[in-house]
Amino acid sequence: MSKSKRLLELMMTVNRKRRFKVQELADEFGVSTRTILRDLQELSEIGVPLYSEVGPHGGYQVLKERVLPPIAFTEDEAVAIFFASHALRHYRFLPFETESATALNKFYYYMPSDVRDRIDQMKNRFDLVTPTRQIESPFLKILLEGAVDQKVILIAYEAQEGVSDRKIQPIGIYASNGLWYCPAYCFLRKDFRVFRCDRMHAAQIDTSETEPVDLRDIHLGNRETVGHMEQAMIPMSAYLTKEGVTACESEVWSSSKLRIHEDGTGSLNGAIPKSDIPFYAKFFIGLGNDVKVEQPQELIETIKRMLREILDYYG
Repeated sequence: MSKSKRLLELMMTVNRKRRFKVQELADEFGVSTRTILRDLQELSEIGVPLYSEVGPHGGYQVLKERVLPPIAFTEDEAVAIFFASHALRHYRFLPFETESATALNKFYYYMPSDVRDRIDQMKNRFDLVTPTRQIESPFLKILLEGAVDQKVILIAYEAQEGVSDRKIQPIGIYASNGLWYCPAYCFLRKDFRVFRCDRMHAAQIDTSETEPVDLRDIHLGNRETVGHMEQAMIPMSAYLTKEGVTACESEVWSSSKLRIHEDGTGSLNGAIPKSDIPFYAKFFIGLGNDVKVEQPQELIETIKRMLREILDYYG
């Protein structure tokens, strides 16, 4: 086996094992312990995070930040991955902000010069535009970790009635129109809610004895089909013009409710939590004549009331 091939396989082996002894690697690769030690030194010099453990049962261990083995990309695949990451620059806050920046720099640096030239030519000719928001969302990482690890998060949340402490268990986080949202189970309301991440003044792992809810099978793709635990749901339906369809297609919540007709118009049909009526009323007011709400009557009356308040405000 050539040295370059052995180093590549050794990198994959130590990433898989995480903890190992030099002798077992020497036996596995059929080389001397001295050769393995030299190879490990070379891996360490190119960035594989290893450290040695002393004592009779010592050996080597890979740190938490493992280095993945090289992956071969075609030129078009490399350009696609670069711009997928490059588009994230429009967001001031990301759950992996530092890591995405360093990964993008590494990716760009190690590309052949002609591919870098091609990317440089494309930077000002291709973009995935997202509204740039000035508001802060500094707790994305802990919310995402809470969703993955099934942790209860204690947040200080700003609502209309002021800032209050809430215990939530996140399902995940998503971005829409430059804003970050966190669907979660709210232990105060005993139901699912969608929280604006920029309205969180603090967030930390809850250290009380609050028992997490089993949300392992609930994620961003199916959360609306699971249903709400203890909250009254009411049917909602609305007619949409073509422009109304376009506006609703950009909303995450509408995916399970939107139906597009052959002529390009559409309709929204589905159950909504009664407490979310103010949210839907504000959204539909923004669509103007491109939507006509058919039910529930309470939503229609809320729209009328809000419109009267707007008229009075400018009266």
